[in-house]
Amino acid sequence: MFPLTPEQDTQTREVIADLTAQAAFDRPIVTSIEPATEFHVAEAYHQDYYANNPRQPYCVAVIAPKVAKLRTYYADRLKG
Repeated sequence: MFPLTPEQDTQTREVIADLTAQAAFDRPIVTSIEPATEFHVAEAYHQDYYANNPRQPYCVAVIAPKVAKLRTYYADRLKG
């Protein structure tokens, strides 16, 4: 994660701590949190990859289960 503001950094750390306390995943969360530095916009085909490619094997096997689990933990924070 590359938070752009101190608030984003705090929120990121709080979410990771919350998920860890709830034992939301079978393994420890190992996401690193580092200050944002230089930013490069990804190529167009990478933008919204999961939304545009939900049937790709990686999306089905890896991303979809994680998104579903997070939706159950944070349903109250989702828009719409």
